[in-house]
Amino acid sequence: MTKLSWPAAWGGLAGFLLIASAIALSTNHLVAFFSIEGVMIVFGGVMAVAFMSFGVKDVNAALHAIHTMFRESPATDDEIRHDVVDILNWARIIKDKGTLGLERSINQTSNADPFVAFGLTLVVSDYAPEEIHAMMETAADARYERDSGPVQVLHAMASHAPAFGMVGTLIGMVTMLYNLSGNPTGIGPALAVSFLSTFYGVVSARMIYMPAAARLTLKLDSQRFRNLLLTEGMVLLASKKSSVYVQDRLNSFLSPEMRNGLVDILHERALKNMKKAASA
Repeated sequence: MTKLSWPAAWGGLAGFLLIASAIALSTNHLVAFFSIEGVMIVFGGVMAVAFMSFGVKDVNAALHAIHTMFRESPATDDEIRHDVVDILNWARIIKDKGTLGLERSINQTSNADPFVAFGLTLVVSDYAPEEIHAMMETAADARYERDSGPVQVLHAMASHAPAFGMVGTLIGMVTMLYNLSGNPTGIGPALAVSFLSTFYGVVSARMIYMPAAARLTLKLDSQRFRNLLLTEGMVLLASKKSSVYVQDRLNSFLSPEMRNGLVDILHERALKNMKKAASA
């Protein structure tokens, strides 16, 4: 289970608290800012157009992205550092046992990460390094394109929400004008639907759909970066480069902070190996 992203969570909470505080300071009737008609028009209309415009799978993925936009991206710095450590370990296995020594690693990673298992399978199959690079790069790009569908859904929802807010405004205005010649007590509720629909449309677009799209894009970019690093690592394994060369080459992908963390992980793993050797 991914961890909660506290900066994103605090940012979202602060945004909604600022809006709620402004409402509370302007009126004592907070219930007046809730309109079931406005909710039906804006959120119902946005969902209807989303399912009309996109596939069910992409819309469900977009809704899931909204649900999880306050979670950390899977491809965090720690995971990338551990990927580098794993690649270095596989380089040592190839040096000691050859490519066939990687078969056990394939079995261990096939369920956890299909992309890594795919790369290791290519290495064990003795493909040329340039062939592995081409196939893994294609797989990474194809995965990025497939996973980008929900981002388009969220951008569309963000553009449709204010439009449906205007639809609610028009409905409210028509209802108000109709009541001018009849029962004037209906003017207030009609105006409420009119303005609250616009309010719901703008707030949902700016506070829900657009941030979710940005978070999902960030997640996909982070995952793509990780896949490119893994691709380079598999090419180095197929080239049978030394672990020192592999580490120096992969360090070019990492920021100085990530490199320092990598040193700590390597040191920790070296101590564990020494303890195992001493107890054996």
